[in-house]
Amino acid sequence: MDLVTRLAAFMSWYEQATNRHDFGELAPLIAEDGTYWFSDGSHQGIDAIRAAVEKTFATILDEVYTIEGLEWVAVADELAVCRYRFRWSGTVGGEPASGAGRGTNVIVKRDGTWKMLHEHLSR
Repeated sequence: MDLVTRLAAFMSWYEQATNRHDFGELAPLIAEDGTYWFSDGSHQGIDAIRAAVEKTFATILDEVYTIEGLEWVAVADELAVCRYRFRWSGTVGGEPASGAGRGTNVIVKRDGTWKMLHEHLSR
């Protein structure tokens, strides 16, 4: 399996883990020193990322998150950058809700395992 195929599989696994709504499923895929930039602010380190993601899980019930149009901007043996469009749907405050936006991720290989180092989601 070539590197881009392995990276695409990582992103698919990340998407599936997100849709299980259990941060315990996502944590092994995220670097301890990661940074996530969301619409509501920046979150540095795994504990801050956990709090932000769990807040999203609690706010958007039954969320379905999809990644579309994945493009690899840069790929090297231990670092990769991708961009994509995302969509989400679920229930917020008892009402159906949905949205979409753009994502950029920096993925690094540490101790032989790919980890999300940076995620930037915007509308």
